[in-house]
Amino acid sequence: MAVNGVGIRDVARLAGVSITTVSHVLNDTPNTRVSAETRARVREAAAQLGYGPNRAARALRTNRSGLIGLLSEEIATTPHAGRIILGAQDAARAHDLTLVIVNAERESSASAHEDYVQTLIDRQVEAVLYATMYHRRISVPANLRRVPAVLIDATDEDGVVPAVVPDEVGGAVTAVTHLVEAGHRRIGFLNNDDDVPATHERLIGYRQVLHRHGIPIDEHLVRQAPSETLPGYALAREMLAGDDRPTALFCYNDRMAMGAYRAAAELGLDIPRDLSIVGFDNQELIAANLFPGLTTVALPHYEMGEWAVETLVRLLGGEAELPHDGPTRLDCPLVTRGSVAAPQPHRKA
Repeated sequence: MAVNGVGIRDVARLAGVSITTVSHVLNDTPNTRVSAETRARVREAAAQLGYGPNRAARALRTNRSGLIGLLSEEIATTPHAGRIILGAQDAARAHDLTLVIVNAERESSASAHEDYVQTLIDRQVEAVLYATMYHRRISVPANLRRVPAVLIDATDEDGVVPAVVPDEVGGAVTAVTHLVEAGHRRIGFLNNDDDVPATHERLIGYRQVLHRHGIPIDEHLVRQAPSETLPGYALAREMLAGDDRPTALFCYNDRMAMGAYRAAAELGLDIPRDLSIVGFDNQELIAANLFPGLTTVALPHYEMGEWAVETLVRLLGGEAELPHDGPTRLDCPLVTRGSVAAPQPHRKA
């Protein structure tokens, strides 16, 4: 079958091999004696000519569709978490696989999620990625266990399905350590009030750093509220109004940090001269556009998508025994901008 006017004969002629050899290489025919050098030459010729194999014919012959399903819990509609899709797509392409995406409503019922999974199975996907909107424990749809599967930004309540999540504790340690190394010892924490892993684990990281550096933990400097801009503003306004205000704030996410910026401005506090702030998530529409730019910790969305596909490829290749001692945790790197400086003596606004 010709592709864009280029046929298999053209590839064979350019590579200097037979048509049969080209077919074996491009269709990954098992048990064929073709050297690595010849395979490379054939693939290079095919790429140069823009020729690809007939995927439908290959699927009939090998009983493999070359499709991976991604059940996305609203992440397809969010720009920052959409990098999960990009990471998964790039990794899939590197393995000559195609991603099929289904976007589900976060509040969908368990039966609706089973229907979404079944939709993917009916499309003959070889495996399924299940990506949630934010890091949490879930009960996976029953039919997800019928195919190789990996969870992204979630963990299975039964601990059976391989999963990848951000290292929430490590990310908080990175953020608070950055403030301590700048010289801060009175550091407030504006935390989320939802009962999700990130809430608890980022608090653990915050406490670990203070303990490690011999800084007493002041419970009055740890406040909780919904992780949005206005609650962040209210918490920061209250915390910064007193004479014993902190010199730095670690915020659960960039939206709460944006609220803290507004509170600081209303109180006449300059960032970072009077107050240093570090966020979490690296939502660039927020972090890069605040003034000064917000130093924050990035969630490894792209890397999680990439890791998940690589793990599915291993499962499809027969590596049935993967570690089940908990989810794989990926680093959350610091993104430095202009919101952190050494603490200065308190001055009256």
